[in-house]
Amino acid sequence: MTDADKISTDTLRFERLLDAPVEKTWRYLIDPELRARWFMGGPTDPKVGGGIGLTMDHDRLSDGEVATPERYRPYIGHSWEERITRIEPPHLLSFTWEGGEAGEVTFELHEEDGKTRLVLTHRGLRGREDAINFGGGWHSHLAVLERRLRGDAVPDFWALHEQAEATMRDAFGGA
Repeated sequence: MTDADKISTDTLRFERLLDAPVEKTWRYLIDPELRARWFMGGPTDPKVGGGIGLTMDHDRLSDGEVATPERYRPYIGHSWEERITRIEPPHLLSFTWEGGEAGEVTFELHEEDGKTRLVLTHRGLRGREDAINFGGGWHSHLAVLERRLRGDAVPDFWALHEQAEATMRDAFGGA
């Protein structure tokens, strides 16, 4: 986490300065193939009310052969669709999570000296476990996005994820 990150049991806010212009970063949010390289891909209808497809294919996030941890194996290949609630290309994208049951995710992109200040806010979490789970996920996926935009390798996504979950557990008092 960074000093700019703010977490609570109902809201997560992560801020990153990415080494890419806003337009390139936007493509990594909207283009299903690029999004699949750091998060989850799937068909996207980029308009308010349109769908954003998500397919959990995290085996693709590591550049090397890395085994998926046992607890995540049942989710590999799981696909679903969320609804876009706000979109202002190339600066803002918001969509539901679990149909709104687990809140709403917003990406804001701001130009800063040829780079992108990305602010990810996930509001409407259902408590501590959501905050740890989503916080670990977002933290690790943003680490992959940072590397992809720089052109760096991602040797082991699951190692990043394990470290991010531990960071979130610690932030919320362990266990």
